[in-house]
Amino acid sequence: MKIYGYCRISTKKQSLERQIENISKAYTTAEIVSETYTGTTTDRPRWQSLKAKAIRLTAQGESVTIVFDSVSRMSRNAAEGFQEYKELFENGISLIFLKEPHINTETYEQTLSKRLDAAPVTGEIATDKFISGLFGLLREYQLDLAERQIQLAFEQSEKEVLDLHTRTSEGMKASGAAAKISKSKQGTKYRVKKADVAKKAIRKHSKYFGGNLTNTECIKIAGCSRTSFYKYKKELAESTGLLD
Repeated sequence: MKIYGYCRISTKKQSLERQIENISKAYTTAEIVSETYTGTTTDRPRWQSLKAKAIRLTAQGESVTIVFDSVSRMSRNAAEGFQEYKELFENGISLIFLKEPHINTETYEQTLSKRLDAAPVTGEIATDKFISGLFGLLREYQLDLAERQIQLAFEQSEKEVLDLHTRTSEGMKASGAAAKISKSKQGTKYRVKKADVAKKAIRKHSKYFGGNLTNTECIKIAGCSRTSFYKYKKELAESTGLLD
């Protein structure tokens, strides 16, 4: 029997070591295959190589099991993940998900083996036909339920990834907006402080307010532009009642 443990991370914040530790603890003889990949598809070199190897070994009569820490490590795309699950199962490969044991292929296989047996025969053609059809529908219903559980696991995994991307995007936008607001506030404080200093110099030195400097001399002392100087001078005049 060959047992492989497949580990994958798609961001630097995720941990390969944690996945390896979990799998190795549960299956001490597992051969670990790991890779780093950014994306939500199953187009991953080492995974594709492992999958092909597993299918080849089972075709040669070898028993193969692939262990995952969680369903998201196999695939985070629901449609592709579900199709790959069925493909591997149909090729006789056992799949084990440590965090979602209810969708292990063994559980799925047990569900298939426990399907209703052949419908009882009563001897009445119409009744037997009806019961046979009913049992057929019930068997299909059992299979659909089992497959739906597997599909839901992949869908939930995909949703969690999309939610994470959304939260990350919103967080980045909020962070950027906060930075802009902070920068704007800092700029406003700086402008206010500069205006106060300029007005104080104008109020003290301008001949208009009883000082001894001309407008040109006062502009240099205030450290502002000519336009700002006349603006501040007007505001000071209005506040002091000197403006006609």
